[in-house]
Amino acid sequence: MQHRFEQQAEIDPSDPLVVVQAASQTGAVPELMAYLDRYQATQPGMIPVKTPERLVMVKVATIILVDIQATTLLLYTTTGVVETREPLRHLVQRVANPDFVQVSRHSVLNLDHLLSLEDSFSGNMTALLTNKVKTDVSRKYVKLLMRRLGV
Repeated sequence: MQHRFEQQAEIDPSDPLVVVQAASQTGAVPELMAYLDRYQATQPGMIPVKTPERLVMVKVATIILVDIQATTLLLYTTTGVVETREPLRHLVQRVANPDFVQVSRHSVLNLDHLLSLEDSFSGNMTALLTNKVKTDVSRKYVKLLMRRLGV
C-alpha cells in the first residue's frame, strides 16, 4: 500500500481530509475505510450490562468471550459469567473495540484473551481462551480470524 502527504493550506489542521484512491473497493480498501472510521472513535473502558437482577459495570478488557445460549447472551469475563438479554450485535457496537472478532453466528471473542487455535472437524477450529474457555470458530469465520491475526 502506498501513501503520501500533500499539504493543503485551506484544510482545517484539526480536521484533516483523508482520500483513499484505488481501482475498486476490494482487497484492503474496506478494511482501511473501517480503520479510518474507528480511528477517532472512543472505546469505552467499562460498559453497563443489564442482568435480570441489576445493572453491572463490566470492564471491556476483562471480557473473554460473548456467546448466545438460547435467548441469553453470556459474557465470559476473567471474574465470572454475566447474563443479559441484549442482542449480540448491539453489545459489540457498544464495546466498539477492534480486538473483538466474530467467530460464529453466536460468538464473538476478544483477541487479547486468545491462547491458541486447534483444527476441528469440517474446516472448523476450536479457540482456546483465558480461564479455560473454549469456543468453536465456524468455517465461515476462520478466514476473517486468520486475517485479523496476520496469518
